[in-house]
Amino acid sequence: MIIGVPKEIKNNENRVGMTPSGVQEMTKHGHVVYVQASAGVNSGFSDNAYTAAGAKILPTIEDVYAVADMIVKVKEPIECEYKLVRKGQLVFTYFHFASSEPLTKAMIESGAVCCAYETVERKDRSLPLLVPMSEVAGRMSTQEGCYFLERPRGGKGKLLGGVPGVKPAKVFVIGAGVVGTAAARTAAGMGADVTICDISLKRLAYLADVMPPNVKTLMSSEYNIREELKTADLVVGSVLIPGAKAPKLVTRDMLSLMEPGTVLVDVAIDQGGCFETSRATTHEEPTYYVDGILHYCVANIPGAVPYTSTLALTNATLPYALQLADKGWREACARNEELRKGLNVVEGKVVYKEVADAWGLPYSELTL
Repeated sequence: MIIGVPKEIKNNENRVGMTPSGVQEMTKHGHVVYVQASAGVNSGFSDNAYTAAGAKILPTIEDVYAVADMIVKVKEPIECEYKLVRKGQLVFTYFHFASSEPLTKAMIESGAVCCAYETVERKDRSLPLLVPMSEVAGRMSTQEGCYFLERPRGGKGKLLGGVPGVKPAKVFVIGAGVVGTAAARTAAGMGADVTICDISLKRLAYLADVMPPNVKTLMSSEYNIREELKTADLVVGSVLIPGAKAPKLVTRDMLSLMEPGTVLVDVAIDQGGCFETSRATTHEEPTYYVDGILHYCVANIPGAVPYTSTLALTNATLPYALQLADKGWREACARNEELRKGLNVVEGKVVYKEVADAWGLPYSELTL
């Protein structure tokens, strides 16, 4: 199979879909890999590193899309890429269709086969291709929140861990999945007073056992969320329903409960956000205010640390990419239920129910 690795062109997206190590594995399996010039530079991988691993370098993104049977990316195609995606072409990347109707309709019209990292799902309901970036995003949500709590950045001017004689800042994490757990652990390590909430008592019981003493667990409910917002300095939203829009757990009226300069970090923005007042931002302009509350809603948080993120992501995606390349998407998905669940849009049809429901589109049962 001919594999194409284009350069990411979303704002400040510095990751790349395949490392030289991945290229070497692909070529060992008899596949041909074309990489766009400078695609890996911002992640620390030179064109020479790719050619040494067996890749062929193409000058433009148009060239890569035109030649490839399978495109391996990090983020969803943006508007200028829509016309490059071809009928029957397999695109393996993060799509987050439930957060973008134009993207969904463009991929339907393209006739491509869209396999989404974020909905590849194991029997235990874990999401193996979302976990590595969730680990990064969770850690960074606390890191960025801490930065924007500084007064020159628009926050309250609080040090997350406090100092002797001065109480630490209060961090409230909504959602105790991979992102929320990483955010809470990072905040706890910095000495903050952390509360993490979830609707799963089983998950909360586990966290109560493994988290440090400065992390408290709380059952998630509207009442409890409202009470916590009154004293929170940093709020991290990390709620996920696989493939579907995130629920709005912090509404506009709740902002009045918070003190001016409170920081909201919405890691769920890729799926539409879990704060009613969230809108996607970029690393260039990451924040904005609503009613005196600072919102950080960058849609590709891990793109700020591309070296770590690229290695973490490709460690997880490469085995699946090899299956798709070796067997073709139909056979690979027929044999592997995990990959089958990654299929969202196939040859003009929406085959993932949550995506169809998000935009009121017809849902088609997948037949392989």
